[in-house]
Amino acid sequence: MRIMMYVIGILFILVGAILIFFQLPMSKTKSEFNQKKQEAINRQQLIEGSFSEEDIKDLPEPLQRYFRYCGFIGMKKPTYMQVTYKDVDFIQGGKPLKMDYMHYNFTTQPERVAFIDASVMGIPFQGLDNYLEGDGGMKGVIAKTINLFDVKGEGMNAAGLVTCLAEGLLLPSFILQDYVTWESIDNNHVKATLDYYGLKVSGIFTFDESGAFISFYTSDRMMADETTGTTQSVDWECIAEDYKEIDGIKYPTRLKAVWHEEQGDLVYFDSNQFKVTYY
Repeated sequence: MRIMMYVIGILFILVGAILIFFQLPMSKTKSEFNQKKQEAINRQQLIEGSFSEEDIKDLPEPLQRYFRYCGFIGMKKPTYMQVTYKDVDFIQGGKPLKMDYMHYNFTTQPERVAFIDASVMGIPFQGLDNYLEGDGGMKGVIAKTINLFDVKGEGMNAAGLVTCLAEGLLLPSFILQDYVTWESIDNNHVKATLDYYGLKVSGIFTFDESGAFISFYTSDRMMADETTGTTQSVDWECIAEDYKEIDGIKYPTRLKAVWHEEQGDLVYFDSNQFKVTYY
């Protein structure tokens, strides 16, 4: 009897220690994210000045309309941005979950690094999604220590670069960089091509009549299979909705990411709570 009670006591202590460990704010994945973020910040060159009409005069008309609609004219040019999302509806490996998501995007080099924080049946699930110095990758870690997947390669390089392009309109300094070219299609559509590190990706931005960016569509983003570590080409779309003015700047307050698969559309990322901070 005493031995049984002793074993039960040890088990309670172990379970308690595990639960405390799960609640600790730091983790190896979060530390890696912070390190990669700081290294990317250190690579940037400070952008000075404020946006003017002169800056945008050679852009296609829909992009000029977007700058004016959002209120970027007169705003200080940011070097990079932080975007934070809360309670995102996310589908990972076919299973829905809630997650918090944070990413940093950089201007003088088209780079990004993102951190995913969620839980599966009370067990922490964290992820690192990055495109840095020409290399893309996506890693998932459960219980803060066990790698579920770590996908890299040419497919992820293209996926990372085209994600930088899709998110670029939230970072207006990005729009003016030499590595991205803009081709007017009509009054509401612009083709963008991003060429960097010997890799070229493109997609179509759609704007409404007021100037709001409402979608980005591309065939250059690869879908990763976390179980096999492989990627496949699937049409991908980012949708922006519900613009609101925050501190003098208009932002979409809902963002969705959609895979257009043969068997039907999959909305795998849906957020209506996010905040943009410029640096």
